[in-house]
Amino acid sequence: MVKAYRQEHVYKHPWERVTSASWRKFADPENKRILSHIVDVDTLNHSLDPSSGKLCTTRAITIHCPGPWFVRRIVGQDICHCVESTVVDAQSRSMQLTSRNISLQKFIEVEEKIRYDPHPDNPSGWTVCQQETRIRIKPLSALASMAEKVEQRCAERFLQNSVKGREVMERICKYLEAESSSLAL
Repeated sequence: MVKAYRQEHVYKHPWERVTSASWRKFADPENKRILSHIVDVDTLNHSLDPSSGKLCTTRAITIHCPGPWFVRRIVGQDICHCVESTVVDAQSRSMQLTSRNISLQKFIEVEEKIRYDPHPDNPSGWTVCQQETRIRIKPLSALASMAEKVEQRCAERFLQNSVKGREVMERICKYLEAESSSLAL
């Protein structure tokens, strides 16, 4: 069984501002209240490919993911460790993030892909964000119906957290806009 969904959101901010906000999303102390499920974020690796100009970054993200008591009892924890790989291509103005869980894989596989590109109708002013999430619970055959319910609950939580993430991104974009306006004076 796999639960998957796709979302698209348009930020009415230029690509450069939105991608800058993406990097600041977890660092801003104000966001810790909104993104309270994010426990820790550490950069593991970053490199700039001199031939292509692409920036590649790998981060470890620790997430608090409480579930129903019976799931916590089976799994034995409510913390999940993930790896996020990011590729920024400034020449083509594209930013792609792929996140996967590395813990709890015996029970659940989650993959999230996010892509930021200039909006085709207003490439200098707007950014389109495409998000795809795939959740797969690995149940024992006797627990298949329960696994379907857990997948649905996980998908609902991801959707709720996506809304929070967009709220944070919008707030940071507005902050960056105000900051750049004050520098222009």
